Amino acid sequence: MFTWGNLSRDQKILLISSCVLYVLVIFGFFNFDLYLIIVLFVLHSISLILFTYVSLSAKTDEDDLDDLRQEIGIMRAENAQTVRDCDEKVASIKKEMDDLELCLVDERNKNKELSDALEKERNNKEPERVNSFNDDAFSSLLPPAADGEENRVVDIIAIAKETAEEFRESARQAGLTINVVATEEALEVRASARRIKIMFKNIIDNSIKYMQKEGTLVITISTINDDIFIVLKDSGNGLSENETKHIFELNFQGSNRISGNGLGLTQAKAIVDYYGGNIYARSSQGKGMGVYIQLPAETAKEE
Repeated sequence: MFTWGNLSRDQKILLISSCVLYVLVIFGFFNFDLYLIIVLFVLHSISLILFTYVSLSAKTDEDDLDDLRQEIGIMRAENAQTVRDCDEKVASIKKEMDDLELCLVDERNKNKELSDALEKERNNKEPERVNSFNDDAFSSLLPPAADGEENRVVDIIAIAKETAEEFRESARQAGLTINVVATEEALEVRASARRIKIMFKNIIDNSIKYMQKEGTLVITISTINDDIFIVLKDSGNGLSENETKHIFELNFQGSNRISGNGLGLTQAKAIVDYYGGNIYARSSQGKGMGVYIQLPAETAKEE
């Protein structure tokens, strides 16, 4: 609905012009020639048409402006929601990073405790145990190194990944997922690649045999001081603490024995001991088995 106050300047001019011309047309019927009356009537009609056009244009512009304002309002609301979502995502990521940092600190503390325990066990070994390779029965468990590789520098991370890949299919069939996690791209030791690979094979094979349910085996390789620290932790049924203490003994088979001669973990220990390292296991019923290995980063021995 149009009111005088709502009209624009052009609308007012056109409306006044139309009214004046209308009055002149009426007045012209009594005083003007027919030709002039027709001209005035045409001008009156044109002014009315222009007034209508300007009014409709103004109404259309106003509607477009309202639509534009509405779209701007919607965009502002969407932008505000996007900002809120981003803020929530940033807060969530920050919390995850804080939690991850706490987990890393906790894991470092646990590794330090295990490293201290391994070091203590190594220091408390009886002399005849340290020199166990003088015993023919025990030293016979040490697999031979390939020709010329005894003093070769090898990447223990690459060996772990290669061994895990070889077991990928048999692990999948047993419902076991194997993951290798390392803090470095490569960690080198001076040892026989064949022996290190057999060490990994024996422990992985042991996990596949005794998991008895779907789960994971995570192999973590890191450095602590000048040593390489390896953790092989599965999510199987595990063993009691009393049985765990004996798993590296020759021909030992726990209450969960399935098959085999019990030599695998003993041979793994023979390899670790030969290279001046230490091996240790922790487990509890229903909570999986963890094998912890500490090896000097630079180990060289002559055959």
